[in-house]
Amino acid sequence: MRFGISTHLYHDQKLERAHLGEVAAHGFDGIELFATRSHFDYRHPAAVESLAQWLDETGLALFSVHAPITDAFGAGDVWSPTYSNALSDSVKRQSAVQEAEAALQIARRVPFPLLVVHLGTPDSRANPGDNNRSAAVKSAEAIVAAAAPLGVRVALEIIPNSVSTPASLAAILDDEIDSSAAGVCFDFGHAFLGGDVPDAIETVAEHLIATHVHDNHRREDEHLVPYRGAINWDTALMSMQKIGYDGTYLMELANTSTPAAVLEQAQGARVRLERALSQY
Repeated sequence: MRFGISTHLYHDQKLERAHLGEVAAHGFDGIELFATRSHFDYRHPAAVESLAQWLDETGLALFSVHAPITDAFGAGDVWSPTYSNALSDSVKRQSAVQEAEAALQIARRVPFPLLVVHLGTPDSRANPGDNNRSAAVKSAEAIVAAAAPLGVRVALEIIPNSVSTPASLAAILDDEIDSSAAGVCFDFGHAFLGGDVPDAIETVAEHLIATHVHDNHRREDEHLVPYRGAINWDTALMSMQKIGYDGTYLMELANTSTPAAVLEQAQGARVRLERALSQY
């Protein structure tokens, strides 16, 4: 049982070695790198080389990379501009795919097993034409084809839009994409916003290869530490054990105070999650 932290916690800052040291000091096993150029310039070889060194020095694993969803992220959850790989506009859609392919190149220096991909954008940020299913499938096929030679599987994330519901992603993987090269990233917070978490787990059970662990009060996407929102973690984790999931539990948390304070809360939540998982 492995637990990781997404660098989403530091998303509005340039990623530094000290951030990884802080994650390691709180007892986590690895990270998911959020590939946003204002946070980590995945197109810059020197940045990738520094990442390799930091991981080696801190003993953290690179569990996954989150494909770019914006070019720059700022305080107050500002995205500029937003990338959508489900756009009806082919040129703009292909631009989003190219950014995902650029982030994949990190694997040539720092191997990692999973690329987490949003298909489209959350409904709260979407413009007309942003979440076209046919366009999303074309993009997913292209990203999967680019990832396979690098030994990377693509994890399509449950997010709040019609393309990326549990049922929609399961159908895409059943009917459109080689499921040996792709699967689902089960985002607990997003699944909770959309309905019943255990039902969502059952829907994607055969495709589940990654997780994003965070909580909310079912009103907005808060990215809270587990047990600080309204998700029933006992029933959610029982469902994960029931389907035989044995992968990483990756916390994708918002900086609600300071990263150190959030990590301390996350460390306590990890103990509770491990205890619950050991009971089933």
